[in-house]
Parts: sequence; structure tokens; C-alpha cells
Amino acid sequence: MKTFKLWAAQVTVLAAMAASALSPASAQTVYQVPALSDFSGPFAAIMPMVNPAREGVVNWWNAEVGAKLGVKLELKSYDTRYDTAQTASLWPGVLATKPLIGLSLGGPDVSALQQRLPTDKVPMILGSAATGFSWRPNQWVMSTRPTFVNEFAGFVEWFQKNKAGGNRPVKVAMFTTEASPTFADLGKGMQAYAKANPAMINMVEMVYIEPQPADVTLQLRRVLNAGAELILVPTNIQQAVAVRRAMQALGRNVPIALSVHNSPSMIQKLVGSMEAMNGDYEVHSGVIASDEDSEAKRFFDMLTAKYGMKAPWHPLSTIGISQSLVMVRAVEAAARKHGGDKLTGELLHKVLLDTNFPGKDYFGFVGGDIDYSTEAPFPTGDPRVNIGQVVGGKLTSVARNAPVPKLVKW
Repeated sequence: MKTFKLWAAQVTVLAAMAASALSPASAQTVYQVPALSDFSGPFAAIMPMVNPAREGVVNWWNAEVGAKLGVKLELKSYDTRYDTAQTASLWPGVLATKPLIGLSLGGPDVSALQQRLPTDKVPMILGSAATGFSWRPNQWVMSTRPTFVNEFAGFVEWFQKNKAGGNRPVKVAMFTTEASPTFADLGKGMQAYAKANPAMINMVEMVYIEPQPADVTLQLRRVLNAGAELILVPTNIQQAVAVRRAMQALGRNVPIALSVHNSPSMIQKLVGSMEAMNGDYEVHSGVIASDEDSEAKRFFDMLTAKYGMKAPWHPLSTIGISQSLVMVRAVEAAARKHGGDKLTGELLHKVLLDTNFPGKDYFGFVGGDIDYSTEAPFPTGDPRVNIGQVVGGKLTSVARNAPVPKLVKW
């Protein structure tokens, strides 16, 4: 009988020890993260880059960080078709899963949700740059990048100092459209910047064209004859291709500056080759996806080798990585401060506003620190812009973390 009691006591102790050893896993709290996507709409072609990149970051963080904090993030994609009405119709079902924080894709879901998120208490992280009309207080959709205007103003100032001698304003022309609220806002913001900084930039003309122009040779000839030495096309792929083709038709090679969503890598096949864009620039606060060795490329390779990420090394993959990194770092900061089992969307929003996240924590995928405030849903403390240029038929980084000017709201 004593032997049996002793055996039973030993079994009890061993069971307790086993339970203790397993407690980190059993105590893990699972949180839902909706990833708004477009698998059947106008940007369905980008999801093979964006979606696996998001998943790669979350898989890495769950294994190497979240497991130690007792937190697991479950990423689930929702097809919004990049449509405001579709996003709005899906949202009640998304909200029923009690999401902690979400990943935004772009303008339609921002428009559909930005007014209701403060009530629903779900912050969202946007991988694109911000716009002037999103520059409002108490927002819950937070951009990983400053405004497009901030980014291009930073580029103009870099160009003025490094390519134009630094002692005169740069003569700039910009192509955009009034058919898109975002692109019309870009025109308005750059005109406001030019008016406030006449020693830095001389805006030769703001050229408004169709979203999908057939030919812009006449418009480009006009601004080149007026002395434009830099052409900004921060809008869409169609306009970028039209301006590059017009430049080829005119036999000129004035540099064209593009953003990440219509970058040289995105349009090279449409204009013949990467060599056809020699001298052109890529401008944004994310990483320049060149073939050069960099911290960002090494992190990307690690996600591919260790966590099976299927995304290619591509500008759009870097957007998925950057927004996911900002999201997981916010969850991490909140869990360390408040406990992994106590997280809520409202708490995450407060952490995002109250914390200055050092840029070094993002492996080169963001420009400068990530700091939000109730006044602006994008980094404002010391944002930076990265600049790539096509040289010899290859995209090369020519400036990293160039300063971005502080702008007055336009």
C-alpha cells in the first residue's frame, strides 16, 4: 500500500512538472489579424507578392518572438476586391472574429473603415504612404510611411543638393490626374510645397492627364521646352509608361521619378527593358529592392529559407513585409508592457500612439523611426526617404535615409 502511495505521489509530481513545462504553449493567447486583400479585383496581380510576405513575417514573429510572450497571431486574408462597398459589406463578419489589429491594402478599405474604426476599436496598418486627406486627428488607420508629398519633397531636396548644385531651385514638372482623390491630393500637396519653398523648387507645370493616357508626347515636349530637368510621376503604372514612352519618342533623357507602386521594376517590360529607364529614380520611404547586399535583403532571405516564404524579392513584397513588421512590433510592445493575455485593439492603438519605435527594429524596411500621434496617422518625428536609380540597366540604391522636410498641412 505504501509502495502504491509513493508511486502515485511520484506520478503526481511528474504530471505537474510536465504541465509546467508545457505551460508556455498552453497559456498562449491567439489573436485574429485580418489581412485585407484583393484576389479578384484590379490589383489581384500584386497579391502573390504582398500576401506571402505578410505571412512570412507573422510566421517568423510567432516562432521567434510571440512564443516567448505567450502570443500567437492568426493571419486571415479577406478579399475586398479593392472595393469600398465590398470592404464595408465584409467588415461585420471580420469584426465578429474579434480582431486585435489588421492590415490594410489601400484607399478603398481606408475609405470604408476609417470613420468606424474608432468605434470598433480595431487599428489598421497601411503599407502605402499617407495622403493629405488622411491627415486628420485621432485616426485608426496608420501608415508605415509619411505622405507621398513628404517623400517626393525629400527627393526634390536631395536632388537639388546633389544633382543641381545646391545653389538654385530645381525646375520640376509633375504628371498626375484629378480623376483619383489620392493623385489629385498629390498635385495639390506638391504645389503647396513648391509655393512655400521657391529656393528649392520651381514647379514648371502641374500636368493633369487621364488616368490611362494614350499619349503624352505633346505635354512632355511642352514642359521640357520650358526647362524641366526633373519629371515626377508618383501616380500609376499607366501614366509612368506613357511618360517614359513620350521621353523615348522625343529622344530626350530627363530623369523621371517614380514611387514604389509604379517603380522601374514594375514597368520595365512595358517600356522595353530596364535599360530603357537608365537615369530614372524610385522614391519612397520603404526599401529599394535592388540586387545589392543589404540588411533588408538578408532578412528577406532568412524568411525564405527558414520560414518558407514564397514571395519574390520585389518592391510590392517589401510593402507586405514592412506593414507586417510595424504590426508585430506594436503587438510585441503591448505584450511586454501589459501581458500577452491582456491585449485589445484599444490598447494596441494607445501603444502605437505612445511609443517611438526605433527604425533599427525593422531591418531596413522603413525610413526612420515609426512614431504616430493623435495629430497625424503617419511618422512625423524624423521620416526618411530612400532613393534608387537605374544605372547601367540595374536598379541601384543612391541614397538611404535622406531627410524628409516637415510640411505644413495643405
